[in-house]
Amino acid sequence: MAFDGITTACLARELSDRLTGGRIYKIAQTERDELVLTVKPTAERGGGQVRLCLSASATLPLAYLTDKNKPSPLQAPAFCMLLRKHLQNARIISVTQPGLERILRFETEHLNEMGDLCRHTLVIELMGKHSNIILLAPASSAASTPDATAATPQATAAPAAASAPSAASQEIIVDSIKHISAMVSSVREVLPGRPYFVPETRGKRDPLEESRDAFEATMRSRQTPPARLLVETYTGISTEMAEELCFRAALDNDRSASSMSDEDLDSLWQSFQSLIGDVRTAAFAPAIYYHRDDTPAGYAAVPMRMYGDYRSEAYTSISALLEDYYAKRSDAARIRQKSADLRRIVQTILERDVHKYDLQLKQIKDTEKRDKYRVYGELLNAYGYSIPAGADSCEVDNYYTGEKLRIPLDPTMTAAQNAVRYFDRYTKLKRTNEALTKLTEEVKAEIDHLESIPLDLSTTEGDLQQIRQELVDSGLIRRHGKDKIQPGGKAGKGSGQYGKAGKGSKGNKGTSRTPASKPLHYISSDGYDIYVGKNNTQNDTLTFHFAAPDDIWFHANDMPGSHVILCAKGQKMDDIPDRAFEEAASLAAWYSAGRDQGKVEIDYLLRRNVKKPGGAKPGFVVYYTNYSILAPTDISALREADAAH
Repeated sequence: MAFDGITTACLARELSDRLTGGRIYKIAQTERDELVLTVKPTAERGGGQVRLCLSASATLPLAYLTDKNKPSPLQAPAFCMLLRKHLQNARIISVTQPGLERILRFETEHLNEMGDLCRHTLVIELMGKHSNIILLAPASSAASTPDATAATPQATAAPAAASAPSAASQEIIVDSIKHISAMVSSVREVLPGRPYFVPETRGKRDPLEESRDAFEATMRSRQTPPARLLVETYTGISTEMAEELCFRAALDNDRSASSMSDEDLDSLWQSFQSLIGDVRTAAFAPAIYYHRDDTPAGYAAVPMRMYGDYRSEAYTSISALLEDYYAKRSDAARIRQKSADLRRIVQTILERDVHKYDLQLKQIKDTEKRDKYRVYGELLNAYGYSIPAGADSCEVDNYYTGEKLRIPLDPTMTAAQNAVRYFDRYTKLKRTNEALTKLTEEVKAEIDHLESIPLDLSTTEGDLQQIRQELVDSGLIRRHGKDKIQPGGKAGKGSGQYGKAGKGSKGNKGTSRTPASKPLHYISSDGYDIYVGKNNTQNDTLTFHFAAPDDIWFHANDMPGSHVILCAKGQKMDDIPDRAFEEAASLAAWYSAGRDQGKVEIDYLLRRNVKKPGGAKPGFVVYYTNYSILAPTDISALREADAAH
């Protein structure tokens, strides 16, 4: 379901009811394109404090109220500092939405350094890749505000492709979380000192102000399916909402709008008016709709009759709905973006090492003929007296095999000199083979290490920090001056509670407070806790610092994979149900390089019998006695715990 104007209208109403009159207590920029404002609402509107998350992500722009806090940089970015200057302790006068645009405006007032009452507007535009968060000031006050004019020259006229507001109501951009120059957009510049306006390049109309005559004229004007025509004509109407309107009007969306009868047109108008009436009266009913397999089919701020046969989950708050529907997806998208650099580094080094390894194997193969040169030298020393001077070859008896052997010769050298030449070649190839054998072992070990780094399992900043630290410790990437990596705390051995991440220390300015990095936690069908490491460092911690000696350790045989721990709860191995072993083995199979094979051979044994050699890479262990099980990679029957044990 798209984040459309109807959803924005519902969100604007909720934010207005909760935040109007409240004061902005804290401002944090948790991501490059995300803000979290801590607001203290008035007692009449519930009191306490809430967090307003505003994200201008190009992939998933969002705005919602939440109780959860997010880690933020120890040193705030420039835009965050500017907002703290103008909006810290400001009172929110109103939260509005212009028409049905995907835009929210937070009107605020505060006292400046001189004690004068000032007004600023914080705008978030939820428009996909064009999303932005912009701080505005009235044109009259912005002229005397250094922040609005210091970064750029005098504001220029608005482009002709958009309708700018009148001079009396014009607002000036103080700054924005994303700067958009004329080189990026020919429609509108978003830079300090420029006038602010909402582009109107598509010529869409506001459905809140639509008349019946104009609606009917539009529907009869084009041979386009009615749902598509509604999306192309009106602001804030998504494809799903247009299909819902056609469903309410009992219209076949395969026919063109111009072929509709008067009755069909009247039915569509009534459905349209009913929806707009719900928006005007704030008759919202947020809900998520699910398929039979419990995968989300979509969500909406108003009842969706076309999802009548689907299971629905009603929400009293659109913020709670958006957080449940989008939050995990948004976090996963951000982790993927942040892991892109690490993924590129690992892939580049891996490709280089594989190429180097192939060349070294080829060179080692070339050295395999070295013994032939040694034999040539020995035979020339033995039969040299019988070889005439100036001969380019000779045929002698090979006393190693009893066969005749022809030896190429340099006619400018004597037999003894040719023997020395062959011995020199043999010695050189022998040294080359010894050196390459050692280098090849080192490169192969590095390849195995790189292939064992599971970036796809990272779900938090802490996971990425552990992988980054592992690469630094291995010498694969360099540690830069200010990029000091925060360690992730220690876990008690066999304590049953995974360690917490540190909050950083003094002198680490500019780094973020790293969240805890915890293993995946599953509950077996019989109630046993099963933990899965998400990276090599976590595998070591899970196996040697978290698991008890009598817990059961699982790993895929002879391939990269996660360490899996089945907590024995003090029981002996024979007392644990077979199903728990099978489920833990399936997790080890799923979180391994053999995931796509369907079934994987899994080794398991008591954790006390797993050893780590001195100086071994993270995640590398040895064991000598184990059991084996052929486990399927299907883990659909297992449920992941909400929190670590």
